[in-house]
Amino acid sequence: MPIIDFPNINEADENGLLALGGDLHPDSLLLAYGRGIYPWPIGTDIPMAWFSPSPRGVIFTKDLHISKSLMKFAKKCEYTVSINTSFKEVITTCAKIHNQSNEGTWITKEIIDGYSEFHHQGYAYSIEVKNKNDKLIGGLYGVHLGGFISGESMFHTEKNASKLALLILMYNLKKNNIPYLDTQMITSTTKNFGATEITRDKFAQLLEVSLTKHKIDINNFVVNLQVIVEELTSSNISQEP
Repeated sequence: MPIIDFPNINEADENGLLALGGDLHPDSLLLAYGRGIYPWPIGTDIPMAWFSPSPRGVIFTKDLHISKSLMKFAKKCEYTVSINTSFKEVITTCAKIHNQSNEGTWITKEIIDGYSEFHHQGYAYSIEVKNKNDKLIGGLYGVHLGGFISGESMFHTEKNASKLALLILMYNLKKNNIPYLDTQMITSTTKNFGATEITRDKFAQLLEVSLTKHKIDINNFVVNLQVIVEELTSSNISQEP
């Protein structure tokens, strides 16, 4: 049964925890993301947890920077990229890969099922990276509502595959005048792309504007790595060593 309402986001605790309970019905996720809230399971014996942290990680497209080494790799690699062809495989693999890490994974079966239905209804997307043998070796998934885009999780099993998925995403956001990507938190990978932290209030202001924008068609994103590298090379994108 969908969640009827959430507390005001300013009632979140110092860790960003706002509420416990409810399910991942698409209407619950729509309500949550429309308020700057997202689910994050914190234990098998604890009801679903909902967060609205402060500070919050974002990558502003105006501050995007891409390493020279990644650009060089993208130009020469034989990887291919697609959009929304294997959402369930991407989110399932994210769960599997992260579950093998020291931190474990928050992508439970409930998360997989909930976001897969969200994808089916057109509110979640995936970017897939495959090698020359057409094997899925990296990707990411996220949510998109109006002009709001989030990156929820990513994975790779071969060199730079998840970074290329993020590169594709950020290039297309910049091309479509989407001012930022919500990353929720900052990781070493997103930091290298220019991620920064902003307050909850600032994020809420950005979100309010984003939700009024026309929803872009992610299926029309440019995915040709050579085309993207050529355009980025001639642009003013900051390139680090």
